Amino acid sequence: MSIYRNAVWFMKGLQEYTKSGYEAAAKNFSPADLDVNLNGRSFMITGANSGIGKATAQEIANRGGTVHMVCRNKERAEAAKDEIVERSKNQNVYIHIVDMSSAKQVWEFAQTFSQSNSVHVLINNAGCMVNQRELTEEGLEKNFATNTLGTYILTTALIPALKKVVDSRVVTVSSGGMLTQKLNMDDLQFEKGTFDGTMAYAQNKRQQVILTERWASQHKEIHFSSMHPGWADTPAVQTSMPSFHAKMQSKLRTEAMGADTAVWLAMSAAAIKQPSGLFFQDRKAVATHLPLAFSRSTPQEEEKLLAALEEFALKFKP
Repeated sequence: MSIYRNAVWFMKGLQEYTKSGYEAAAKNFSPADLDVNLNGRSFMITGANSGIGKATAQEIANRGGTVHMVCRNKERAEAAKDEIVERSKNQNVYIHIVDMSSAKQVWEFAQTFSQSNSVHVLINNAGCMVNQRELTEEGLEKNFATNTLGTYILTTALIPALKKVVDSRVVTVSSGGMLTQKLNMDDLQFEKGTFDGTMAYAQNKRQQVILTERWASQHKEIHFSSMHPGWADTPAVQTSMPSFHAKMQSKLRTEAMGADTAVWLAMSAAAIKQPSGLFFQDRKAVATHLPLAFSRSTPQEEEKLLAALEEFALKFKP
């Protein structure tokens, strides 16, 4: 990780990604943007049983949307669903148990779901930051399998269904941490050198932003976007980055603050007036590279990423 990129990113984060950064940005938000009735629209949210995913599901349910919660843990998913239904009085909340790190499971779920359900908006929120290199049962590095390949397969598999409805959208919850990374096609699964879970996660998040840009150029009928939630106080941050959480806890955003831009991108009329494929922070499109960071990839490198993901995806397709 470039020392320069890391330093610039952290200083930027202290100004923009904290609770005070959100509060400053929120002064310019239009309350009318989220004053919408979502009755009749269907939203799929991965990693919806806690943190930003759960906060997003709650906001959508509050406005009458049908919510499909894609979660790994059945018990936690059921508890989250009960809370969402109780608060929203919306019974159209459904659980689907899927491990996003299992390529085969993601394929099977997407294919089965599409046969009997419609989806208007996919919110790719599920993610992990495993700090020791760990392989899935399919032999893939777990961060890559969950954050990149799982997102790629689910989105790709649902694109035909998304093209059948009006005002379809795909929102991917990325991270500002991706600003510290340049796409590295030489080591997709972090097999070389000392493993760094934070770097692996940031590399995956860079990959998600590139995928969003590419999908937007390929599928004009769907509105694609990626976003940074800021530094939020979520269970994932507490577990994966305990020292960061301990130092920054008083400055971290609430889960609802972290979810705000994803919610805005998923439901507001204002969001789809923006060009497809952009990266957002606090309801504004922002740069995907830091100044003088030399983090841009070539079109050839990006094509190589898509080709590699397609190869992995087909390998595990049922």
